[in-house]
Formats: sequence, C-alpha cells, structure tokens
Amino acid sequence: MPAFSLDPPQTAWCAELRTLAAERLRPLAEKGEPGHVNRALVAELGQLGLLERLFTSGAVDLCLMRESLAYACTEAETALALQGLGAHPVHAHGTPAQRDRWLPRVAEGTAIAAFALSEPAAGSDAAALELRAEAGLEEGPAEGLEEVPGEGLVTDPLPVESAPAAEPDGTARWRLTGEKCWISNAPEADFYTVFARTTPGAGARGVTAFLVPADRPGLGGTSLDMLSPHPIGALTFDAVPVTADDVLGEIDRGFRVAMGTLNLFRPSVGAFAVGMARAALDATLAHTAERDAFGGKLKDLQTVAHQVAEMALRTEAARLMVYAAATAYDEGAEDVPKRAAMAKLLATETAQYIVDQAVQLHGARALRRGHLLEHLYCEVRAPRVYEGASEVQRGIIAKELYAGREAAQ
Repeated sequence: MPAFSLDPPQTAWCAELRTLAAERLRPLAEKGEPGHVNRALVAELGQLGLLERLFTSGAVDLCLMRESLAYACTEAETALALQGLGAHPVHAHGTPAQRDRWLPRVAEGTAIAAFALSEPAAGSDAAALELRAEAGLEEGPAEGLEEVPGEGLVTDPLPVESAPAAEPDGTARWRLTGEKCWISNAPEADFYTVFARTTPGAGARGVTAFLVPADRPGLGGTSLDMLSPHPIGALTFDAVPVTADDVLGEIDRGFRVAMGTLNLFRPSVGAFAVGMARAALDATLAHTAERDAFGGKLKDLQTVAHQVAEMALRTEAARLMVYAAATAYDEGAEDVPKRAAMAKLLATETAQYIVDQAVQLHGARALRRGHLLEHLYCEVRAPRVYEGASEVQRGIIAKELYAGREAAQ
C-alpha cells in the first residue's frame, strides 16, 4: 500500500473545515446543553453539506472530516460522527424505502440517528446481547405502526428454523423486549439501528438488525450523565413492535451489519483522537515557546523540548496508521479488521498520552474550568472505551494475526 500523504485539494479542504468549525460550529456548540442532542449544530452540519458526505465519500474523507473538526470543535465532530454511525447501516443495508425515508433527513440534519448495540451486560462482549426479538405472526399492521411503502427484505428460505417467515408486505412480526445502554444520541434520536437476538443461544449468529423509529409504542429511555458532555442514554423496549420491513440486512445476520459499520468507523475514531492530539500539541508548542521559566523560555529546557518532540512523534505515527487503515478500507483490502483495530487502538491511546503530557507542561492553568486542555482531558478518555475498548482491539488484532498464520500454512 502506498505511503499516505494529502494532496493540495485535501490540505485546503482540511484548512477550510478547521475554519468552519471555529467560526460557525463552535458558537453553536457553546450554546448547546451538555449531555443532550444539539439540533442546531446538527442542522448546520447539514447546511454545510458535511452530513451528506457521510454517504458519498469513503473512509479517508470521513477521517479527514473527523480530524479537522475535532481540532477546533469536538462537539461538532461528535455530532457528525454519531449521525454517520447510526445511519450507515441504513445506507449500506437498508431497503430503498428505508433509505428514501431517513437518509435525506439525516443528510439535511433534520433527523437524528443512533446506533444501539451495547447493553448493561453486553458492552465489550457484543455477541452476548440479550435484547429479545420474540417472534409472532399477526394480520395487518402491528399496533401503533403506520404502513410505510416498500418491500420486505427477506424473501428467500431462512437457514434458521426459529426465524418467522418474512413476507413482502411486512406481516412477519417481532416484539423487542429488553434494554440498551450507553447509546449515543439516546433517548433523543428520531430512529435507532437496534441489534436484537432473534435466535437464542446462537451467539453472534443469532442477531438481527432493525430500524426502529423513536415513536414506536413501548420504546422509552433516559439520559445518562457522563464524564464527556456527549448525548448518551439508556433505552427500554417493552414489546416494541417491528416487522420484516424494519429488518436491516438479513435475519440472524445482524452482527455482520454491526461489524461492517465498526470497521468503517473505528479508523475514524482514531482520526477524532488525532485531531484532539494535534490541538493539544499545538497548544503546547505555543505555551512552551512563550512561557518564561528559569531565566529563559520553557522550550529552552531540554527535558521540555524532548517531551514536545516525543508528543509530535507519537501523534504523527498514529495519524499515519489511521489513514493507512482508511485507505485499506476504501481499497477493499482483506486485512481491514486488523488495520481498523490497530488504528483505533494506537490513536486513542496516543491521544490520551498527548493530552496528559500537554496538561503537565501547561501546569495548573490547564486544570481550570474552560481551558482547552481541561476540555480535551474530559473528551479524550471515552474513545478508549467506546466502539470496542482497547482490550477488545488487542483481541481482534491477535485473532487476525493467528488467522493469517493458519491461512498461510
């Protein structure tokens, strides 16, 4: 794979994104309520055409957007990323009716999307999820549902006997019962990509993805107060009705939908982390160049200069791995899961180190409320946990390495 470098149009676009984030998006972010969806900010992302690019561009462009926005406005970056994460399964696996109904509104910033995979007892071990999709056949629309023009997804015979027959008019029904937790944009999203167990005891092979509008009867939720100021909540499903027209992909093959989405977004989580690391590094360069200490500038102390050099080295290494993974995704390489895991792992762990060292070199001023580094310190911790914790990424890397060795023998 060729070494990654930005061409002049990409460099100019990134500079433009940083300016837009600072001048148009950050003021809207500052007016938002922490822990809640900022619809004005999302609408502005749509007005700028950035949300539409989630569906028309590749992984490299996604990473460029997330890194550039994160540098100047982490709230804008997160709002864009959550729209993409929640809506990508619809874009990649939805029926024409599902895509026509939701994707234009997501691109405009008028509909909020969410990706509902994690549960109270199934976070890192996503295949252990327990939200039940209990089968049952009814005639006519399920209670509380409106008919949506379109055709059902699954018309071929199913390999799993416990799955109900899926008819083109959506008369196959399930009732979703259980909980989801740590769901971004919940409970304020307009629709959710929900992963539920359709075949008990089948692990990852018995999970189905559903598109669930927020107004379905029996669907409720609460907000969670988290360290980072993102909109995150828990969802409750009390016999929420879904039909064959709500299935994304194939019955009992929903884990593929989840993993395909994560393989795309994990490198871009790394790009988010790199954007924060670069912001912390630039702030440190400015501070150490101007701060008087011990008869000179802080940068004149060898221990400080070497620390700044180490920060720059690690940031650039993480950045290169992120874009190598994104390029591999866009080129359809076979080792995308390994590269995506490596990119997320290295970049998020690196960003944690960079921000922490930046705080150390700034001293007490970085601990004050409202300081850039105080904000980044709160933001940088979560990416090491969500979309697969660092330990999960190491497990994926090891699994892929051993699988490659076995295949080569």
